[in-house]
Amino acid sequence: MDRFEYCDSRLAAGERDMCIERNVKLYDGDLKTSFEHGELLLTTHRLVWGHNDISQEQTCLSLPLKFIVYMEEEQSSGFGFSKSKKVLLHLTEPTRDKTSGPCLKSLYDYVKLSFKDGLRNDFIGLLQQSIEMRQWEKSPVVPTNAAGQQNRVIKPRTGIVGIERSIQEKHKQTDQNISAAFQDLSKLMTMAKDMVNVAKNISDKIREKQGGITEDETVRFKSYLLSLGIDDPVTRDSFRSETQFHKSLAKQLADFLKQPVEEVGGMMSLADVYCRVNRARGLELLSPEDLLTACHTMAGLGLPLRLHKFDSGVMVLQLSSQNSEAVVAATEQSIRDLGSISAEQLAQELGISVVLAKERLLATEKAGKACRDDTIEGLHFYPNLFLEKV
Repeated sequence: MDRFEYCDSRLAAGERDMCIERNVKLYDGDLKTSFEHGELLLTTHRLVWGHNDISQEQTCLSLPLKFIVYMEEEQSSGFGFSKSKKVLLHLTEPTRDKTSGPCLKSLYDYVKLSFKDGLRNDFIGLLQQSIEMRQWEKSPVVPTNAAGQQNRVIKPRTGIVGIERSIQEKHKQTDQNISAAFQDLSKLMTMAKDMVNVAKNISDKIREKQGGITEDETVRFKSYLLSLGIDDPVTRDSFRSETQFHKSLAKQLADFLKQPVEEVGGMMSLADVYCRVNRARGLELLSPEDLLTACHTMAGLGLPLRLHKFDSGVMVLQLSSQNSEAVVAATEQSIRDLGSISAEQLAQELGISVVLAKERLLATEKAGKACRDDTIEGLHFYPNLFLEKV
């Protein structure tokens, strides 16, 4: 409450009212105050609280909007059908030029507004809009205008004419917001086309290795392409049947994931696939069921990737050219090169997850190409020397 100032109910030059809420109670943090059953006026510069009819000249409390950092709605923990709604305003430290107010020093850095009759207007949206406009920087609040005339008094809008005027203003504001939204959308679509062209050019340069691109530049280009994502994701709305949707999705996933899977040794866990694909698709997210069905479809379409399931139940997406024998042989060679190896060491060597590294070691053990040593130091795998001694 030490950010509030005493003021009168008159608007300053360049200040205009946004909305009025009635039967509002003020809290200093979580502490109740004596400021109850008042009217709260939102302007382009501040919040003004006063008793009874705030349109009449009286001494009120004012909270400049420049003190508000952010706001949030408090979830009601009670029961029943109460219309009361509470809004928390988190505030910055008071400035030295602040005028006197109802509290010299507060223990809290936030205040709470309790709307006993609920919110009749879009108070939160209008408050956020007023803060973003930062009108107080363009026209600071002064008690009188340049001509020395008294500032106008806030007049309540009553009667049929006032209601109609209020409805017209809301419709006008809604139309302006919709127009601004479509303008932003048009700009976004234009930028998206440019980004897709950039992605294609970068992809061609990487593929052709023209212009003397260094390895560092290649890695950087690939990270750019990953951040750009899939430019035209397959969606269910474009197909009449589920089968066609999953086939098209499988083809797109295979094209998108083939290079990343090759870079991690020819095998990627389904959890990593799910995260990578949904990150690239942006707002067109895939469900786990659709992803799994599409991966099952890959084998029948002759795609370069296929789904593989280990005995433990862990599922991976691997290159079609990579069979179980090749995985076991590569893992066995890694064990022989190091003498002994753990799942963590194999994961670090191949650049894969620890879970996937452990599955490869267990598959190698099952094929009889490795032996385990399970001690308090952890699980390690050694070459199967028994096969060589026989």
